[in-house]
Amino acid sequence: MQHILDAITADGTTSEDFANLALPESYRAATVHKDEVDMFEGVASRDKDPRKSIHVEDVALPELGPGEAFVAVMASAINYNTVWTSIFEPVSTFGFLERYGRLSELTKRHDLPYHIVGSDLSGVVLKVGPGVTKWKPGDRVVAHCLSVDLEGPDGHDDTMMDTEQRIWGFETNFGGLADIAMVKANQLMPKPEHLTWEEAATPGLVNCTAYRQLVSKNGGAMKQGDNVLIWGASGGLGGFATQYALNGGATPICVVSNEEKAQIARKMGAELIINRSEEQYRFWNDENTQQNPKEWKRFGAKIRELTGGEDIDIVFEHPGRETFGASVFVTRKGGTITTCASTTGYMHEYDNRYLWMNLKRIISSHFANYRESWEANRLIAQGKIHPTLSKTYALEEVGQASLDVHKNAHQGKVGVLCLAPEEGLGVRDEELRAKHIDKINIFRGV
Repeated sequence: MQHILDAITADGTTSEDFANLALPESYRAATVHKDEVDMFEGVASRDKDPRKSIHVEDVALPELGPGEAFVAVMASAINYNTVWTSIFEPVSTFGFLERYGRLSELTKRHDLPYHIVGSDLSGVVLKVGPGVTKWKPGDRVVAHCLSVDLEGPDGHDDTMMDTEQRIWGFETNFGGLADIAMVKANQLMPKPEHLTWEEAATPGLVNCTAYRQLVSKNGGAMKQGDNVLIWGASGGLGGFATQYALNGGATPICVVSNEEKAQIARKMGAELIINRSEEQYRFWNDENTQQNPKEWKRFGAKIRELTGGEDIDIVFEHPGRETFGASVFVTRKGGTITTCASTTGYMHEYDNRYLWMNLKRIISSHFANYRESWEANRLIAQGKIHPTLSKTYALEEVGQASLDVHKNAHQGKVGVLCLAPEEGLGVRDEELRAKHIDKINIFRGV
């Protein structure tokens, strides 16, 4: 891989030079193994250790198909889907790969005894398959994680509705936590050139998800003046939701778990902050007992205290089970709860009277279509929305990086260097970077 890295870092390497590079027969990748899916049997979810299940090893370079591209991965990032893959919850991802492999001779490539994980990347196109005209070797790119061919009719109004829509690196193989990734060409977008490789790699999944969930007509359709309740406002998803609310003229009400995270929200520009460690809300009496409406009311009263008596127009929901009852309760009449992820549990409980009798809406949101992803990336490239990178690991340390996210011992996003030998490389627009450097670094080292 050294000759590929040399071509990327050298001045003046042409597209033709990249096209003529010899590709290796194998490359480094972070994988989980099919024969280890039962390794955590009987272990509580919180005690499952990704360091035991994620392997960094050499894997064979797959065959490149029509409409696809090989990308030399300079950096990637950790998302919750990599954590879920590594602890084999809620199901093993090998079931996804098996089903995908049954579709065609070409998709059989994905059904392997190992799964190369990762749903983010920044890097350089090395080779494109037949039919690819928009991208060429040498293009500096990032990738969104929607994998779709659009052969059927269902996805042509909204790509996310396609019956064969998948999340790359989670429901497909050959993901981004590797030295080379294989993506569909319609996943590629231009790299924001004021960012380093690791900064550019980290927004992808969470930025696009937040854009659709909060801004898009397919999600919350946020407008100026909306009061937006954002759970985990300094986290991977919430950090972008907070920025979108501020950038779009809405008022974020940021829920965080400690003062350190409250300070991050303030640095982003938020003023209305609820620190859960200070308020000590108990939305559940215990893990298995019905939720506590008195605490919902106390939470709602705190929101009104901050907003001058107004309720919430849109809830940006992703914790799930722990918070969902409270989210439904505090939303104004006719308001919207947008939901994804459910990182504290998928089995939600809420009092339907507060939903049905007050004409509230629950909108499900899952990643984003290509247009939404492109718009979200464009805002990053313009310096209107900023990455939330806090810490970067080497690829060899991907297990520890995943454990950090699993234990919520992180802020914003955790990056992973793949081919990039060190942090700080890849910037071409120094002027734009200097203009926004304080915002770019808000999460750094926290």
